[in-house]
Amino acid sequence: MNKAIITVVGKDTIGILAKVCTYLAENKMNILDITQSVVQGYFNMMMIVDISVASKTVGEAVTDFNAIGETMGLQIKFQKSEIFEKMHRV
Repeated sequence: MNKAIITVVGKDTIGILAKVCTYLAENKMNILDITQSVVQGYFNMMMIVDISVASKTVGEAVTDFNAIGETMGLQIKFQKSEIFEKMHRV
């Protein structure tokens, strides 16, 4: 299975989850796991998604999520799971 990690951080606002999930569904990326929290008005989410049959490349998704984050005032990172694991290895 080909997986990616998505992280979203920023001031909480209506529609964050809807916007991210709509993008994933439209581009054939399936959510495998998700966790989110809101702490004192700040939204934090991490998703693991299956990108095996995605209609967009990782590079295109990175660009698209950067644009979505910019319009919503959020920081959205999209990374292949292998890169995420290597960056966060202790």
